[in-house]
Amino acid sequence: MKKIILSAALVFALGTTVTSCRDVKEKAEGAGDAIEGAADATGDAIEGAADATKDAVNDAADTTKDAVNDAVDATGEAVDGATDATKGAMNEAKDAVEGAATDAKDAASEAIDGAADTAKEAATDAKDAATDAATSAMKTK
Repeated sequence: MKKIILSAALVFALGTTVTSCRDVKEKAEGAGDAIEGAADATGDAIEGAADATKDAVNDAADTTKDAVNDAVDATGEAVDGATDATKGAMNEAKDAVEGAATDAKDAASEAIDGAADTAKEAATDAKDAATDAATSAMKTK
């Protein structure tokens, strides 16, 4: 009878161990599946983050490119404006110099004409005075 009880206890212990290992195996497989799922989710998250980072970098590069192009355009427009303003100022200065030269020429011509007229009048007056003096001198003789 002892053998039967011992045999029954042995079968019970062996059965519990086998059942126990089966549960551990199932739980280990479940944990493995959970780890695999977590790894897949982590991989997906990393891919999503990489895609988002790539998109953000591309957007930043596009924005920077646009800003640089706008700055180049604005600089070109400023240079064009400065060039136009300089040309305008040069044309105004040229016109002013030409006007001053014309005015100086006209004033010099008027001064020369005035001097010539004055010299002619003085010569005529001198001639008339000489003629009057000669006529007076002849009359007194």
